[in-house]
Amino acid sequence: QVQLVEFGGGLVQAGGSLRLSCVASGRAFTSYVMGWFRQAPGKEREFVAAFSVTTYYADSVKGRFTISRDNAKSTVYLQMNSLKPEDTAIYYCAARGFGANYKEASTYDYWGQGTQVTVSS
Repeated sequence: QVQLVEFGGGLVQAGGSLRLSCVASGRAFTSYVMGWFRQAPGKEREFVAAFSVTTYYADSVKGRFTISRDNAKSTVYLQMNSLKPEDTAIYYCAARGFGANYKEASTYDYWGQGTQVTVSS
């Protein structure tokens, strides 16, 4: 069992930056693949980024967002640069075991409560 808590959401102008943090508690952090997903109003939850032994990104954020993890702090980060209004969503941190299909939300076992990111034009 692992508990996830996200921090760092807020309101930012287009072109700005935010850094999200997700702190995990419970079982060994290093045994989990960590992912970020987002859900905009009226839309399905979508993959943003994941960190296993390498990193994975959605095409829509590649080159603008960076996922990183600090195993000593049991924390995963999402650095978001060059933000666009279409990045507006609730961002969720998620955890699962190692395997395949890291871009599929249904494969993740644990979820945080989400943090709102709003990008104004």
